[in-house]
Amino acid sequence: MQPKHFLTTQDWSQEALSQLLQLANLYKRNPVNTVLRNKTIALVFFNPSLRTRTSFETGVFQMGGHAVVLSPGKDAWPIEIETGVVMDGDAEEHIIEAAKVLSRYCDAIAVRAFPKFQDWQQDRQDKVINAFAQHASVPVINMETVVHPCQELALMQTIHEQLGTPQGKKFLLTWTYHPRPLNTAVANSALLIASKFGMDVTLLCPTEEYLLDQRYMQAARDNVSQYHGSLNITHDISSAYQAADFVYAKSWGALPYFGNWEAEKPIRDQYRHFIVDQEKMALTNQASFSHCLPARRNVKVTDAVMDADYCVAIDEAENRLHVQKALLDTLINRSL
Repeated sequence: MQPKHFLTTQDWSQEALSQLLQLANLYKRNPVNTVLRNKTIALVFFNPSLRTRTSFETGVFQMGGHAVVLSPGKDAWPIEIETGVVMDGDAEEHIIEAAKVLSRYCDAIAVRAFPKFQDWQQDRQDKVINAFAQHASVPVINMETVVHPCQELALMQTIHEQLGTPQGKKFLLTWTYHPRPLNTAVANSALLIASKFGMDVTLLCPTEEYLLDQRYMQAARDNVSQYHGSLNITHDISSAYQAADFVYAKSWGALPYFGNWEAEKPIRDQYRHFIVDQEKMALTNQASFSHCLPARRNVKVTDAVMDADYCVAIDEAENRLHVQKALLDTLINRSL
């Protein structure tokens, strides 16, 4: 039985995720339909977006439905997340009522809520999306919090298109430099989905301080054990790229310095050479390269790599549209 919500791919079996990807392929071939006719989807953005908002709105439209876009604190009331608090601050509405009311109006609720980047022990609890899931009576979809499961689906659809069966193929997840620390969500998710599909995953990062949260490291270990893949952690660039079949780049902040970015800055500034360039890609097994976007050219990845035939970042971005259609159809129309 599939879960009611789509909060993280770890809640879904490989078989259920594969069914989503098969349905996404169908929608890629036949994009316009009436599957969501008379259905309304609430898209709740606590943070800005380009690809996520556009792909969800377009997808709902192409399936005959209607998307209501809300930005709490801007065009909707500020929302309180914590329970048992005296609401004498900026928040006008509690998430309990917000989730229940939206459930009366809409057939699904999708939420985007980034960490606050102050205290990782608080942020890792993912309170916003979990509160919506707790109080909503309709399916809730994660549009990025501390994980980005929709991006995971698009990535895996792209991997299938490039490599065929992902089982046993070498997947390199490499940290890259960025002038400021970013959310670990996409890195967490890339680690989860690649390991879930039995790939030989290599995580390349400058030092142990840049390892991901142990929740996701352990989930990846469990996944490779169950699905007969492998997980290798390295700080050596050359060996990491060697014979890779798919290279995925992302920058993220070091968790020991979470909320204290000034202390991390002189450390991360030493690792500008982690940029993805042609010399590194030449070490691979003619690998495809991708990035979730946006990507800072000549900071994370060179122009030459972004403009190369083997760069499939735009394909992955397009696939967001198709996998999210499959997800909406599955949660709203095909729930068991």
